[in-house]
Amino acid sequence: LPNATAWRAAAQHADRYQRASRSASPHKFGTVAYNKWFAKLFMQQKYGWGADQFAALEQLWQRESHWNQHASNPTSGAHGIPQALPGSKMASFGSDWATNPETQIKWGLSYIDSVYGSPSAALASSYSRGWY
Repeated sequence: LPNATAWRAAAQHADRYQRASRSASPHKFGTVAYNKWFAKLFMQQKYGWGADQFAALEQLWQRESHWNQHASNPTSGAHGIPQALPGSKMASFGSDWATNPETQIKWGLSYIDSVYGSPSAALASSYSRGWY
């Protein structure tokens, strides 16, 4: 079994995510302001990315979806804030992937981290290729 230090660290880690709850937000759930607030808080807590990376993410997802969790590209089938293609791949982060901005943001940030390493690298790719 892990020692007490490991248990405390895990509890503190879980507590940080709890603070990113809807009730802590100064914005109404699902609005652009809320979506940006949640993304900024989550990316700082989960990935340690700062204001410079949030600025890149803000531009990237503005280009992709205008931060709208209901955005859908009728040509490609891309869906949501991160414009996942297909949108259903976000189901790995929750069954509410089609409508929940938090699920979409969590999936999108994980995708960016695993494929590009940072929002600024994803934005650079988007500018050079027209997509990320």
